[in-house]
Amino acid sequence: MTERRTEILVVGGGLGGVAAALTAAKLGRRVVLTEETDWLGGQLTAQLTPPDEHAWIESDLVSPSYAELRRRIRDYYRRNYPLLPDAAGDPALNPGLGRVSKLCHEPRVAVAAIEEMLAPWCASGAIEVLREHIPTAVHAGGDLIDAVTLRDQRTGNEVTVTADFVVDATELGDLLELGGVEHVIGAESRRSTGELHAPEEADPLDQQAVSWCYALEHRPGEDHTIDRPASYQHWATKVDDFWPGPQLSWVDVEPVFLARRDRPIFMSKPTDGVPFDLWRYRRILAAEQFDPASGLRDISTVNWPQIDYWDAPLLGVDAAEKEQALAASRELSLSFLYWMQTDAPREDGGTGYPGLRLRPDVTGTADGLAKAAYIRESRRIEAEFTVLEQHVGVKARGAGAGSEAFDDAVGIGQYRIDLHPSTAGRTYVDIACFPFQIPLGALLPVRVDNLLPACKNIGTTHITNGCYRLHPVEWSIGEAVGALVAFCLDRGVAPRKVHADATSRGDYQDLLRGTLGVTTAWPDDIRRTGPAY
Repeated sequence: MTERRTEILVVGGGLGGVAAALTAAKLGRRVVLTEETDWLGGQLTAQLTPPDEHAWIESDLVSPSYAELRRRIRDYYRRNYPLLPDAAGDPALNPGLGRVSKLCHEPRVAVAAIEEMLAPWCASGAIEVLREHIPTAVHAGGDLIDAVTLRDQRTGNEVTVTADFVVDATELGDLLELGGVEHVIGAESRRSTGELHAPEEADPLDQQAVSWCYALEHRPGEDHTIDRPASYQHWATKVDDFWPGPQLSWVDVEPVFLARRDRPIFMSKPTDGVPFDLWRYRRILAAEQFDPASGLRDISTVNWPQIDYWDAPLLGVDAAEKEQALAASRELSLSFLYWMQTDAPREDGGTGYPGLRLRPDVTGTADGLAKAAYIRESRRIEAEFTVLEQHVGVKARGAGAGSEAFDDAVGIGQYRIDLHPSTAGRTYVDIACFPFQIPLGALLPVRVDNLLPACKNIGTTHITNGCYRLHPVEWSIGEAVGALVAFCLDRGVAPRKVHADATSRGDYQDLLRGTLGVTTAWPDDIRRTGPAY
């Protein structure tokens, strides 16, 4: 075992972790950033999920550093790909023309953009990145975290990193459990939170589905059929009470009104109120935008309802049960692919698309599945302040009321409260949400002084996690945390003191707004508008 010392340890290299490390380094601090895979970027890269973003994402309300990430992704395509002139000149270039985002792109391009942003700070030694490291122990003394031990998954060697501040940016809030930090999992009861859409009884095992995504291209006339998965028959016949049939089907559930919906992978024209097919939903490369002589083909990411795994939770179970659930998620994903290749009804009346081909080069893996499962829900800190549906939900607050205005706001976000089907047998919860703020109190654990969350593990509920879990919000959370720990090191104060003292809090918010250019409040007309989609 080796040891090292740093000012700030960020465990987890997703968007929140990257933003925290980058921000702290910009403010003159030394950071060790760790990541369990060999790709930084989390849900954007290793989990293969193009960015879910709000309607104002192209405006100057967005954090400048997040806007820089998006700009670098677009510029990468302009520099390196044979774009046709119209696409190359489009300031809002969407490489995949995917319908889920204004910027659907390949994960490796986002990896490259992130590496570019970190490069000067890594070269100077301000940021050290430990890839393929997982936390195995948290060493605590009273209300302080002293150090974290991590294992190198390639060598098995361990390193213990001592730091003044520790940031938990892991996808499942791993440090909260390892360090005995007070936290919540699953769903709170309506009785405890007063939320309109919370269940009557608390259920820690009520957790959103995970999805093991993959990338496909289509080569008509070729046969790329995979081996039949061992559990294929199970998934082909299993029907849950809240779902209209087996998941191995083009039929799913429309999330808002919960109506049955038939949306195939390829569709020549809109049908029955379904405006576009699955292929274009999360397409990350659209061949029509590139020189036909280049040989580039469409690539689409499969992150569709058919691969949502809701049979078993990942949290509140032992390690073996967690691994069984992840393995079953992979089997579901591969079973859906096999069904599409062999048994799926085609628009022309035939059966199966054997030309669907996995792209392991796109996912950076040997088997073509993403490096990690797409995680929608984490352990969440018991926080100084917890964001409730009553603070952000349109129905809970009333039309035109807008979201709650927080004096301690450190960033903004917007998305619907979007909960996927859960391990408790619950279908979608998808409800309108006002453009909201990120309150500093939601980033502060109730007891531990020097550990801060920077992912989906902040002080939200099971319900409000549904709008605070998306890409730009996670980045803004990480950015706020990186600035906070740098501010605390400069002033020699604890985060809780910054929050409690109006002068210190104001100085910290001035750092965010002035030095970093972060928007901490929506214009009032937008805040009261509600969703723009």
